[in-house]
Amino acid sequence: MSDRPDATGPRPSETGAQLGVPIGSVVRLNRRTRVSDGGRALIGGAPIRVLYLKPAAAELFEGRDLRVRDRPSQVLADRLVDAGIADPVVETLPEGDLSEVTYVIPVRDRPESLDRLLGALGAGASVIVVDDASRDVDRQRAVVERHGARFLPLPENVGPAEARNAGLREVTTEFVAFVDSDVVAHPDAVATLIRHFADPRVALVAPRVRGLVDDDGRGANWIGRYEEARSSLDLGDGPAIVRQRATVSWVSSTFLVGRVALLEAGFTAGMRVGEDVDLVWNLADRGLRVRYEPAAAVFHEHRTTTGAWLARKAFYGTGAHPLAVRHPYDIAPAVLAPWSAAVVAALLAQRRWSVPVALGISAFTAWRLSRKLGRSEHPLRVAAGLTANGLVASLVQATALLLRHWWPAVLVGCLFSARLRRAVVVAHLVDVAIEQVRTRARLDPVRFGLARRLDDLAYGAGVWVSAVRGRSWRALLPDVRRQR
Repeated sequence: MSDRPDATGPRPSETGAQLGVPIGSVVRLNRRTRVSDGGRALIGGAPIRVLYLKPAAAELFEGRDLRVRDRPSQVLADRLVDAGIADPVVETLPEGDLSEVTYVIPVRDRPESLDRLLGALGAGASVIVVDDASRDVDRQRAVVERHGARFLPLPENVGPAEARNAGLREVTTEFVAFVDSDVVAHPDAVATLIRHFADPRVALVAPRVRGLVDDDGRGANWIGRYEEARSSLDLGDGPAIVRQRATVSWVSSTFLVGRVALLEAGFTAGMRVGEDVDLVWNLADRGLRVRYEPAAAVFHEHRTTTGAWLARKAFYGTGAHPLAVRHPYDIAPAVLAPWSAAVVAALLAQRRWSVPVALGISAFTAWRLSRKLGRSEHPLRVAAGLTANGLVASLVQATALLLRHWWPAVLVGCLFSARLRRAVVVAHLVDVAIEQVRTRARLDPVRFGLARRLDDLAYGAGVWVSAVRGRSWRALLPDVRRQR
């Protein structure tokens, strides 16, 4: 097996790294991976690449599945998982021991939610509730004791990250599950997640976070229905490796299961927002794996009143600058190659020459790329597909810049530029149409579009507030580099 010259990352066999995918399991090519050349070429991953398989390796596949039977198939499966081309099929991984899981629940003044969560976890679970200086500590203690959990009060409010760390220091089991108190989770979700720890390189696993709905199956209001479809915490229905600039680049601390021995001190002390992103990226930088597994689901009590919802979105945005300080090369709101940046700029210019120039740049890029794909049966066809995918991704990122990350500056620009106003209107309409179809939201286009824009405006405002406070624009600058 070999890959094109600009594919990143050494093979495990070349570094002596421990192989992770266990023998007896199955890995499956994910939905973003294309198979070409009669099964000898795989196109996908994060970052995207073309991997060429030797005939013997290609014959190991049964459709899109690869069963790990021996050392050669294990090496191949491990490489595909590392590349983000394939994912372990969780049902084929060996079962874990639920008795080796301790739940750590940080809480502050949410006795009703805490009572609901502890009831869902059931009797017999090992639970540490860390009270982060609640106003009524005795009430919290009474809820915890009624469920037979351990109560760990903190003398002063330190935030959820340090509260989780306080609980982590008390854990004696192999695994820890960090659970926010406004979640409903059942042990069967954890049973699914801990299967991934059969891979010794996995340090952290996260489930899909769905919205907690009313008894009649509906969200509380139109914001609730929007959150059901387009919550910031719901990362979709496809399993994925999680790391910087991958398709899934972060997972929420709403619910995480980790291997205690690999978490070290846990979350970065002092971070009150973005601590989950920081933890994931730190683990990835250490060569460890973080998995997103939507086959397991938990349910989060989303904020559905307008003020609380907007405040939470803005709060998420304020994590941009602290993350830029700790991860300056990973926080960019858009990652563009020079050619795709030039195409986007040409289209935004809205001149007569814009489309011909954009097509010319794209055609030249495809031709240049085809010269690197000499081992493909149809190098120009593959290169054209890669170029088209790159262009679509760049346009999506440009839309996000206009409507989300840069909106304060764009708003000012719209006062003076009709072309910019047209670009914003087109970006809004296309974005709403695509997202409503993709998410199958139970909202009419008008209210869905309004919620979508309010979501972006609040988050973008938080990003700008953090940049001003930190006196740095790094979190707002796109990354345009020839080599990544």
